[in-house]
Amino acid sequence: MPHMTMIEAIRDAHDIAMDRDERVVVFGEDVGFFGGVFRCTAGLQKKYGATRCFDTPISELGIVGTAIGMAANDMRPVVEVQFADYMYPAYDQLVSEAARLRYRSAGEFTCPIVVRMPTGGGIFGAQTHSQSPEALFTHVAGLKTVVPSTPADAKGLLLAAIEDPDPVIFLEPKRIYNGPFDGHHDRPLVGWKKHELGEVPEGHTPVPLGKAALRAEGDDLTIVTYGTMVHVALGVVAGAGLSADVIDLRTLVPLDIDAVVASVKRTGRCLVLHEATLTSGFGAELAAQVQEACFYHLEAPVKRVAGWDTPYPHAGEWDYFPGPERLLRNIEALLEA
Repeated sequence: MPHMTMIEAIRDAHDIAMDRDERVVVFGEDVGFFGGVFRCTAGLQKKYGATRCFDTPISELGIVGTAIGMAANDMRPVVEVQFADYMYPAYDQLVSEAARLRYRSAGEFTCPIVVRMPTGGGIFGAQTHSQSPEALFTHVAGLKTVVPSTPADAKGLLLAAIEDPDPVIFLEPKRIYNGPFDGHHDRPLVGWKKHELGEVPEGHTPVPLGKAALRAEGDDLTIVTYGTMVHVALGVVAGAGLSADVIDLRTLVPLDIDAVVASVKRTGRCLVLHEATLTSGFGAELAAQVQEACFYHLEAPVKRVAGWDTPYPHAGEWDYFPGPERLLRNIEALLEA
């Protein structure tokens, strides 16, 4: 299989989808001529023309609203909100229109849009370029929410999202855009070389939404996570010689709760890990569902490890992240409970 960064895999998914279906159009701020601020759409306008890949004004509300209208008229728009932090002006369109269109029209209309957003920190972008707002979408009935952690999944899940009949929020962890990093030491690898983590199947290879992936297997605890934190978890488990299941959710909605429950019932302990703020983060929902389904199998309370309950810091970015030391300290406390 070819090796790709996540950026290249996302670009490949766009290319395949646009080639297969002329209804697929790509647009957003700077995604056309410039190819996107992270170059995820580079070359698409040149290949498919300015009517299928084009730039828009700086108006997230207008971008998403236009996409909803296109989708209701049998097109399949894929739009980019340049940073997840910029999505708030479009939130009403997503909640009041995209998420409800199927229900409000009694199935006469659907809303097959994909809204791509780079999410999370790791590039020293401060509080207006580094937020992780996934819980704002998982709370909304009618929206599907995807967070890939590998180039292969980024491609496969994006293809599945584009082909889905309902609106999909596609969150791309920018911290791993250009390759995996040293999850044990929690810093990008210097001089990173493409290797097996970047292997991406060729051609049209969608990954089904709603199916988690087991990234590591063990007997002592279950770590449930997604996105960048998958690599932090794997680095700590390997570096400390722990025996743990590491479950990469891949899609938050629909949630593969069966995979989580099966693991926790076997290990008896569960730790939920995410980068977003702790309070009301998606980890709270995961902890609640695990407690309801696994109460009589748990050897200790479900533990959450997440970002601070503060505005996103700039100078303290790497302390804000749930890094290896914080994760290992909480794992040890959970195993001793």
